[in-house]
Amino acid sequence: MEAAAIISDIHGNSLALRAVLADIRAHGLETVYCLGDLVGYGPDPNGVIDLIRSRDIPTIQGNYDDGVGWERGDCGCFYATPEAKRLGDASYAFTVREVTDDRKAFLRDLPRERHVTLDGVTVHLVHGSPRRINEYLLRDRDERTFRRLAEAETDDVLVFGHTHDPWWRMVGGVLFVNVGSVGRPKDGDPRAMYTVLRSAAGGQARAGEAPARRPGTTGEAAYPPVEVESVRVSYGFEATAADIEAAGLPRELAEAVRTGA
Repeated sequence: MEAAAIISDIHGNSLALRAVLADIRAHGLETVYCLGDLVGYGPDPNGVIDLIRSRDIPTIQGNYDDGVGWERGDCGCFYATPEAKRLGDASYAFTVREVTDDRKAFLRDLPRERHVTLDGVTVHLVHGSPRRINEYLLRDRDERTFRRLAEAETDDVLVFGHTHDPWWRMVGGVLFVNVGSVGRPKDGDPRAMYTVLRSAAGGQARAGEAPARRPGTTGEAAYPPVEVESVRVSYGFEATAADIEAAGLPRELAEAVRTGA
């Protein structure tokens, strides 16, 4: 049974990344992919970039990586309130100043997507969505959004991050998987996290979930083609929060790391 660990949205939290990579190694998982957003919000963007580079982890570009790498003036994020924008602006200003020129070049060169296989199951890796690097595929988005994406998708599984909230389900014969966030979870659990995909030929749909069919196909329902596991990893998030405050970043960003909010 082939397996791959997927990490995303590390956001300058090198302590969380080290803990996750150690856990991945402890579980004997040799294949690791990263869905981007190495930088932003956290105190150690250069350390995160260096870890990813030193481990030679195949990585795609997140919207924050794009914004900092190209010095676009912002991260392309959506802010619902003026207060959220204030925090985002402070984060971007710190990060674009902190990341060195050679590391910005690394961020600029990251691809926007990857297509990989697990025991013949095709997997499409993106950051936000196949349509936009910064699209928020929230779990409660209108079902029509996912059906449109499924109709356009050529792979069996679509894997993404960006919202920092893990979930997965079948829609239109495609398995949608949000892998959550390593360094800045937003689902109320401050522990670092990653997601494992395992090949599951002949697997069954999860309890309570209706099987789906590929658009335009007939016959048997298409069950999830891989098993999905969200893994939580404890780490010293209080130390990361203290480093955020020591770096002069807003204390609200430190509190978010403490609470997983």
